[in-house]
Amino acid sequence: MRLLPSTHPDDFARLTTDELRGRFLADGLFPSPTPTWALAADDRMLLGGLVAGPEAVVLVAPPELHAPSLLARRELAVVPLDGAVTVTVDGVDHVVAALDVLYVGAGDDREVAVAGEGRVYLVSAPAHAAHPDAVARRDEADGARLGEQESANVRTVRRYVHADGVRSANLVLGITTLEPGSVWNTMPPHTHARRTEAYLYTGLGAEDRVVHLAGPPDGTRSIVLADGDVVVSPGWSVHLGVGTRAYSFVWAMAGENQDYADMDPVGIAGLR
Repeated sequence: MRLLPSTHPDDFARLTTDELRGRFLADGLFPSPTPTWALAADDRMLLGGLVAGPEAVVLVAPPELHAPSLLARRELAVVPLDGAVTVTVDGVDHVVAALDVLYVGAGDDREVAVAGEGRVYLVSAPAHAAHPDAVARRDEADGARLGEQESANVRTVRRYVHADGVRSANLVLGITTLEPGSVWNTMPPHTHARRTEAYLYTGLGAEDRVVHLAGPPDGTRSIVLADGDVVVSPGWSVHLGVGTRAYSFVWAMAGENQDYADMDPVGIAGLR
């Protein structure tokens, strides 16, 4: 388990590059079939990954949670990044294709097992209520095409787990995909003090990178990310990036509310 502690915004500018990466970056989540986890202190977001294989892997609670099972006090989203998987929840099989999302509700002693092929991203947040399990298909998700080619930010934002889609107690999750020739995401930038957000970047080549900008709007810093890396954005931080090619990113939020529009815009000219 990698622990990502909370950081006061006044301390942000004093962090070295290695310290920035140590506090906000979860990399190396996909080395093996054994789940690898990172826990963000902000809103207690749990981020994990595994490489699925033919033998089912049961998801158990990391010891640091001090919980009898992974979903005893949490809900979960399962996102295959590049292959189809079968997720078995309490004996019920759910076939989930690449960039589909399976939501699994909270409950004591629930068992979740994953088998198939490819990388599987796991996002969990504390849950105060139990909601039904549901699969949200990529082609059926609530989508909006945004941006302009002249600004190199044409993208489709798909919302999967949200107040008007798959219901959850706390988690909000979607996937944004940039069109070829577009490289900028999340424009115009914003903060949302009432929620923590995590970005997982995918669809990049081995030599490609995303330069992710983070920090207070008037004091941004960059974190360079590779394919499969996850960056955590506290409520006081902007979160936008530019890549060396088009890509997708899985965005997940947890916090006080599930209002997708609850954000505080930041003018591009005001970034420093």
